[in-house]
Amino acid sequence: MTPTPNTGALAGIRVVDLSRILGGPLCGQILGDHGADVLKIEPPQGDDTRAWGPPFRDDGVASYYLGLNRNKRLMRLDLGQDAERTVLLGLLADADVLIENFKTGTLEKWGLGHDALAARFPRLVHVRVSGFGADGPLGGLPGYDAALQALNGLMSVNGEAGGAPLRVGLPVVDMITGMNAALGVMLALHERRRSGRGQFVEAALYDSGLSLLHPHGANWFLDGAEPRRTGNAHPNIYPYDSFATGSEPIFLAVGNDKQFGILCRYLGAPALAADPRFATAGARSVNREALKIELETLLAAHDGKPLADALVQAGVPCAPVLSVPQALQHPHTAHRQMVVQLPGGYKGIGAPIKLSRTPASYRFAPLAEGDRFLPLPLPRDAANEENTR
Repeated sequence: MTPTPNTGALAGIRVVDLSRILGGPLCGQILGDHGADVLKIEPPQGDDTRAWGPPFRDDGVASYYLGLNRNKRLMRLDLGQDAERTVLLGLLADADVLIENFKTGTLEKWGLGHDALAARFPRLVHVRVSGFGADGPLGGLPGYDAALQALNGLMSVNGEAGGAPLRVGLPVVDMITGMNAALGVMLALHERRRSGRGQFVEAALYDSGLSLLHPHGANWFLDGAEPRRTGNAHPNIYPYDSFATGSEPIFLAVGNDKQFGILCRYLGAPALAADPRFATAGARSVNREALKIELETLLAAHDGKPLADALVQAGVPCAPVLSVPQALQHPHTAHRQMVVQLPGGYKGIGAPIKLSRTPASYRFAPLAEGDRFLPLPLPRDAANEENTR
């Protein structure tokens, strides 16, 4: 894949990304993929995630960093120095968006807090990714994904029934926080077209983690019963679980009576769909243990992957349980252009948001220190300037 021209919806928007680790950099990458000119400013020692490996690229940069920082130009500044803060102020004079995740009070100490920046740059959208927000019982404290998974209740509902609470096997709180930050940028830029003014956008890991609690939160609000771990099974719907077959397991995600009827007929047991224990969604959920025994008895005569392929074609949501390499090499992954390859050996996961006229573009891979003096873009032209108004 060769670099693609910038036809993105955010072409003409300029972003200064001061953030490190995951949430902020993911926000910046989302904006960059969709056309924004993103300048990532790292401290002299670089973003911490450059060292979060193995694996490492030949130049010593970790894969963790590479997954979050494409489509960004690179610069290093020591913001503890007056002269370097002056450089930053010069960059912000022509910026639309500032992304940062400094601990509450750090930018304020340097005279770069939101109030000061808003007075100087009234059109600037200032985005802060934080652990807990600036105030309240936990305000200003640092936040990390796994600790937030524990605190937000996510670990309490993740794991096998009767087993210990488990961390979700990816940094889900950090990632949803980065997505919420990008969504906040879009909302603020849209509102700016009416008011002509920027605003402060805060995406906190604590809030984002809580927002992921559906349906467990909704269940608790309604009946007051403490949510429990159910392994791979859904707390409200059944059969929505992994099932053993004659070979590898499959995952059934049956959401309504019609799909359940199709499943039963395909397995040669149409009477199962009329059984009062299983005839309705609510009954299937209540009688899930008995239903799992019935289904796995029928599934034992089938090979998992061919069965999953046949069921989904028949209208039953179903899938084999793939590994990460299998998922990334699936033909549909290629069809959806969800693996990006760029000159120099870069590979990454593509942008999941597909726009028909202004698609995402992949212009350059994450940069190494020797690339940090990538030329600044040309001045905005009249068409691009309109995007900032």
